[in-house]
Amino acid sequence: MHPVRLALSACLLACLLLPGSAGGQGSRFPLAIAPDGRYLQDNAGKPFLITGDSAWSMIAELSPDEAEFYIADRKARGFNTLLVSLIEHQFARNAPRNIEGDAPFLEPGNFAKPNDRYFAAAERILDKALAADMLVLLVPAYMGANGGPQGWYGEMAAAGPDALKAYGRYLGKRFARYPNIVWVQGGDYDPPDKALVEALAAGIEETSPGALQTVHGIRDTVTDVFWGDAGWLKLDTVYTYEDTATATLARYRSGPRRPFFLIESRYENEHGVGASEIRKMAYGALLSGASGQVYGNNPVWHFSGPGLFDAPSDWRKALASDGAQSIGHLAGLFADLDWWRLRPATAFGAKGLPTATAISALAEDGSFAVAYLYDATSVEIDRREITAVDPIVEWYDPSTGRLRLSATLGADDRTLHPPSLHNASGARDWLLLVRGRR
Repeated sequence: MHPVRLALSACLLACLLLPGSAGGQGSRFPLAIAPDGRYLQDNAGKPFLITGDSAWSMIAELSPDEAEFYIADRKARGFNTLLVSLIEHQFARNAPRNIEGDAPFLEPGNFAKPNDRYFAAAERILDKALAADMLVLLVPAYMGANGGPQGWYGEMAAAGPDALKAYGRYLGKRFARYPNIVWVQGGDYDPPDKALVEALAAGIEETSPGALQTVHGIRDTVTDVFWGDAGWLKLDTVYTYEDTATATLARYRSGPRRPFFLIESRYENEHGVGASEIRKMAYGALLSGASGQVYGNNPVWHFSGPGLFDAPSDWRKALASDGAQSIGHLAGLFADLDWWRLRPATAFGAKGLPTATAISALAEDGSFAVAYLYDATSVEIDRREITAVDPIVEWYDPSTGRLRLSATLGADDRTLHPPSLHNASGARDWLLLVRGRR
């Protein structure tokens, strides 16, 4: 661990929620883009921070009772968003059929002939999410990595734009009563024939004109570049397996001014990822300009159906994973922050080992500052940037959701140290809060 230098422009940090108190935030749908174009807000004007869980196979794999159990757990932990495939191609035990044995189409892969029974069953799942006040990022036809057999790209190409537009009209009309849906086009692919996605998106827009739409492309695709002419694209996404802070900051700086969020990074229990890495990815995105982030866990994302990696437990036991608890603590912290006023720091970086990281975010009015430290023994701040009267410094343990140390920031203080080398979990990450005295 090595010291890290930051330039901090600080701002008022509101009081913290106690662990576990971040549950129902009472957001009222539909969501809209905030006036400054940087985040979503509910229809009462309250900023909405996307705190998501990847639940790709929920509609195909779960019964309504199982879905209600899962959603209640996520709601209680502070999640407010679910990322879900409407139709599953591979990652469910009976794919493409649901648990009731219904296929999404009356003829295999024929998008022009949707099966009402299947989509009625999907509604029974979506009703549970709406009742729990959860946003659903709903993928109408996941395309699949490289357009391969994991997804529907082959069938979409065979169907053609006219059939896909009719499918989009069907979905838009059928699901128009759900104000909590944001449609997610694509799915691990940047299709060579954009007309297929354009037709599907246009069909949804025709029968559900108020619905927001976004896209899930190939990792590290700049969505506004690849889909620059897409009039339906209202939200941007970041998808990376690399450093999320770097990728998110690049998107923040490049523009356009449109809400964007981290839709996917590496999942817990895949690629050797544990809870501390989950925290680094999530805080890295939120403190670098994103208006939300979506977490993933193996086996929760596929609910113990077919997945890509061996899982350490079944999905029910995995609901209480260390990573999920860490995201719950994050939700509790940000629920009482004016997070929408934060802007990424203009300068931050690590000295010494490349694993030493500090990611800072600053309020636009200079009233509070937040910095996430990973593997760093100290952080240097620019005291002149802090405008709060008699500011205090607080160290927050992101593995437990508790404050560990609070002290007055002295006029000559430049270098600040976390309470200890390790947090309560044994990891080396801490969150620094600088705010005015309450």
